Amino acid sequence: MNAMDLRRHKGVTQMLTGPFDRVLAQALRRSLEIPCLTVDPELFFAESPDDVETAKAMCGDCPVRTACLTAALERREPWGVWGAELFVQGAVVPRKRPRGRPRKEVAA
Repeated sequence: MNAMDLRRHKGVTQMLTGPFDRVLAQALRRSLEIPCLTVDPELFFAESPDDVETAKAMCGDCPVRTACLTAALERREPWGVWGAELFVQGAVVPRKRPRGRPRKEVAA
């Protein structure tokens, strides 16, 4: 679903009430492409570190990036990519570690 599809839904902008919602509604009215509305949302909650980096990169040029990050911080989001930042257990972290134990490196 893209921004144009959401705009066609009757009353979608009237349902948006918070500060982030108002920015999102404004972006929808201007028909801007917002990455999280145009791809599978599961990408922004992915387990794979590569998928997480892809999601963060998609947010880089998003017109609502700052508002998204601010709203996520205010809501204390526990998980996911918000405003090009990764939240893990409510804290912003630079990158997602792969599952399992780290590989043992052979000492030379």
